[in-house]
Amino acid sequence: MAADKTPVDTLTEEQAAAELAFLAAEIARNDEAYHGHDAPNISDADYDALKRRNDAIEKQFPQLVRADSPSVKVGAAPLATFAPITHARPMLSLDNAFSDEDVADFVGSVYRFLGQLPDNSIAFTAEPKIDGLSMSIRYEQGRLVNAATRGDGTTGENVTENIRTIKEIPNQLPAGVPDVVEVRGEVYMTKSEFLALNARMEAEGKQTYVNPRNTAAGSLRQLDAKVTASRNLRFFAYAWGEMSDMPADTQLGMVQTFEKWGFPVNPLMRRLFAVEDIIGHYRQIGLERPDLDYEIDGVVYKVDRLDLQARLGFRSRSPRWATAHKFPAEQAFTHVEKIDIQVGRTGALTPVARLTPVTVGGVVVTNATLHNADYIEGIGNSGERIREEGHDIRIGDTVIVQRAGDVIPQVLDVVMEKRPADAVRYEFPKVCPVCGSHAVREKNEKTGKLDSVTRCTGGFTCSAQATEHLKHFVSRNAFDIEGLGSKQVDFFFETEDPALQVRTAPDIFTLKKRQEASPLTKLENIEGFGKVSVKKLFEAIDERRSIALNRFIYALGIRHVGETTAKLLARHYGTYPAFEQAMKEAASLTGDAWADLNNIEGIGEIVARAIVEFFKEPRNVEVIDKLLAEVTPQAAEQVAASNSPVAGKTVVFTGSLEKFTRDEAKARAESLGAKVAGSVSKKTDYVVAGPGAGSKLDKARELGVEVMDEDEWLAFIAG
Repeated sequence: MAADKTPVDTLTEEQAAAELAFLAAEIARNDEAYHGHDAPNISDADYDALKRRNDAIEKQFPQLVRADSPSVKVGAAPLATFAPITHARPMLSLDNAFSDEDVADFVGSVYRFLGQLPDNSIAFTAEPKIDGLSMSIRYEQGRLVNAATRGDGTTGENVTENIRTIKEIPNQLPAGVPDVVEVRGEVYMTKSEFLALNARMEAEGKQTYVNPRNTAAGSLRQLDAKVTASRNLRFFAYAWGEMSDMPADTQLGMVQTFEKWGFPVNPLMRRLFAVEDIIGHYRQIGLERPDLDYEIDGVVYKVDRLDLQARLGFRSRSPRWATAHKFPAEQAFTHVEKIDIQVGRTGALTPVARLTPVTVGGVVVTNATLHNADYIEGIGNSGERIREEGHDIRIGDTVIVQRAGDVIPQVLDVVMEKRPADAVRYEFPKVCPVCGSHAVREKNEKTGKLDSVTRCTGGFTCSAQATEHLKHFVSRNAFDIEGLGSKQVDFFFETEDPALQVRTAPDIFTLKKRQEASPLTKLENIEGFGKVSVKKLFEAIDERRSIALNRFIYALGIRHVGETTAKLLARHYGTYPAFEQAMKEAASLTGDAWADLNNIEGIGEIVARAIVEFFKEPRNVEVIDKLLAEVTPQAAEQVAASNSPVAGKTVVFTGSLEKFTRDEAKARAESLGAKVAGSVSKKTDYVVAGPGAGSKLDKARELGVEVMDEDEWLAFIAG
């Protein structure tokens, strides 16, 4: 079929649909010739005529716009916002390795988990770690239906229309692909495109960008897809999410399949066995790194066989079968102009070096953490001297600044040869610089040693702690309230207007009500806000009136309770009332509730004590009660289907297991919904005992807990 000259307003719907199909294919063919092979088939004028014809027909027949339309490919109308998409399978992070020893430990851990001798029989893939934006692209019946960013790993941003503008990503997969395909990979900007973009921005008198990674991420999150299309983003495929059928049984096989389907894959990917070969490939990629036209920050290793990946399973945030071997941190020299103190939500006083601006790894660095008083003095966590000859850090010093990936820059060492005679030794404050309360270093009751961190004793009377707590509460992995960032939190906290004031978390959820009741103050009339932004803020707040239990627990800001610990607690206790009641019952640090808390795998006594102490503080309970009047924590989701005989049950493994390793046994039980405990108590449902089982087996018999051997356990979970 050739391009039609029939006037658009005389076309029938059937004719229009047929011509749109032809134009989509013809324009895509010419795009490939021009962008993929630098060999255009037609003139620019003829190409533009095809595009104009397509646009005219779509305007006349909007109901016929195709998913692979050229108008979609080059940009759609600006979107108001990005809707959330829940990933069918979570997008987890990778653990990091920073040395050859770390890589050997990773490989060894795989063999140990699987109960095999390290005989080089297990293959690993090794590929560059692209410094871009993680993306999951879903196809149904071969058609691209949506695309989402990683987000928090569970829910990402819907950037489908923007992804369609990336010419390397197919809108339609070849015939014969599985019904559901989720291809995952990295969206990035080439170094050459980044430099060209900055040259254009500079020529137009506009602010230039910092690095390709952030520019790619910002380009992909443009509300106007035409802006995204102008940035010439690229894509590498290397992983997958939900798949209705697996076309290969190895990691390498899956990536090779993606390549056959039309996705770009990294040519430096290799399949290797021995640790020395894996590290050798890492070093070779490191040598080639400066000549690559894309940024990389390491090499990713994955167990190649998918059946072994399934056996190895996952930790709470990362797979056991993969790790990222990061390249060494980039370093630069600069000067310490002064040292300030930042007060965190737990009262920690963190010294920060204010530096003469210096570029490290493509990013301008002006601040660097100095960790604590000991680090400034050149003393490590165990009292050892750090840095050559244990030099302290002084104001006026020339220092080596180190930055690795997104890690906060740190002062690594002092160049003593350049220390000026008037360099000022830093005296760590003994009072909080914000509220004036005493600043102390707590003593560890067990070891008798002083904590490395100095803390403000002011608690919530310290405005710095209170505001940092609020910022933590609304942060991405907690309540994630869009439009309530650091500046807005500071504004709401500092204002004296009761209709606007937010001093504790519950105040966030009463803000709209107080605004509606206020005859004088309206947030939309205050500089920095506006009618639309205020409406969106209140909508974002209302969207968080129901929240996952683990997010709720994490948002409380309990010392030592990070995302992983919050997930463990949520899964163990199931509901918030059960969790809070158990913490109150554990207040005496004795009894069943205390033992049960300590018995959770991954919760040690230090963490357990911090949680219990948090709930012993009346002010904390008062704030939570007010919060619960506004917010409902959802019950934790069950990990396994209800037909699993061990779902929700507590299991203890003891003795020398022979059918599987301890780690594999634990992972398998947890995948079926069981809770694995470290000791036997009244709440234990099953004890699996191997040869040599001792006190735990005796305790189980004493309490009447059901005991199985390994064969009985395997038969039991097989159903």
